[in-house]
Amino acid sequence: MNQAALALKMPASEPVDRTGFDIGWDHAHHGLVPTAELLLTGTPVCEGWLAGKAVFGRRTLSSSRYVRMWLQLRLLAWRCGSSFDTLQVTPNYLSQIDRTHCPVRRCSLGGAAGHPDAARVVRLNPQAGFSAGNLAMMSAQAADALNQVDARQAIRLAHAAETGACAVQGLDAAGWQRIAALRAFTTPMPFAEAARLPLAVLPPNRVRLLNATQGLQALVTQLFTAPGWSVRCRALADLLPAHTVRHDFNLFVGAMAPRVLEASNKPGALRLALEDAWLLERVQRRWQHLVLSLGETATAELLQRALQTSGMRPPGLRIVQHAPAQATEGGLLPMPMPMPLPMPVPMPMPMPTTTPNSVAPSSRARGPLALRPARGLSAPARPAGRPGTAAPPAAPPPRV
Repeated sequence: MNQAALALKMPASEPVDRTGFDIGWDHAHHGLVPTAELLLTGTPVCEGWLAGKAVFGRRTLSSSRYVRMWLQLRLLAWRCGSSFDTLQVTPNYLSQIDRTHCPVRRCSLGGAAGHPDAARVVRLNPQAGFSAGNLAMMSAQAADALNQVDARQAIRLAHAAETGACAVQGLDAAGWQRIAALRAFTTPMPFAEAARLPLAVLPPNRVRLLNATQGLQALVTQLFTAPGWSVRCRALADLLPAHTVRHDFNLFVGAMAPRVLEASNKPGALRLALEDAWLLERVQRRWQHLVLSLGETATAELLQRALQTSGMRPPGLRIVQHAPAQATEGGLLPMPMPMPLPMPVPMPMPMPTTTPNSVAPSSRARGPLALRPARGLSAPARPAGRPGTAAPPAAPPPRV
């Protein structure tokens, strides 16, 4: 018996925002309730939260400060259309980048939302996504200033604040220099331009430096953060390619050493003294002469050899060198696209057998049914150990 599928016009289904659905699901899994505007009927977050409530009930996971911060970051990325690396940016990762003081204003972090000193996790490069290596914690006032400028604009504002002898947008010249350094960490820059930037702030924990010049700056500065810095400086000088360059390096060490000797024994005082030393004209001049004499290729090779030399790093410091592709992994991920809802498949209708020239079903007659949209609705795999390991079900169809 010959059969043919009827080309029925099915109503177009609205796309389901899988990202919003997963955010609502994880809220329910941790016993948290999204904000009121996200619980409107038919919103993806509301649908995911209701589905999670139905599955978990009271069997929820604990919700720490970092879990709530993790969910807030995912909501922020979802609202602004940016990518979010769920494989590496986890509550445990946020606990590792937590700090007590702002790296820009050097004030204690704390206060309610909206307060200038309130802690906030921001992207050092706003053009990239919410990925590991691109996030840092600072005060709300510093975060607002960082999101408005790039490294070049921050340098110009630092010069304006220095010549005007007054704060610009609430920050002094040193504050804008620190913002310029933070922005340059995760922004690829020309070698000559990166060589002229002072390391006004040491890289926060887990930040990935994309410029070899700043990587060498950070490594050289870390040599002074623990006793025995003279031995480590001598070992780095032995790796330099020429005697003239070793002399330039010794002059740079001589410019930094007084700040190390003058620093007090208070916790964190030496770190702040080293950051302030980079703003001195003598230290900047010695550093620029050294790194420009090395050149771009020799600077990258020296950094690689120094990281591979044992005893070069201070005790308790761990430095990981990533490949260029791995350093930007997850930073420019595309935003997840909404998945289409499954279409109901019409049952084939029997055709009369008396007609010898019956038309066989074709792929063109099936229309969108040949795309099998239901297969794309399987729950994404979740890494082991991440909070919320229970996979959410397929998103429900939109309410009419």
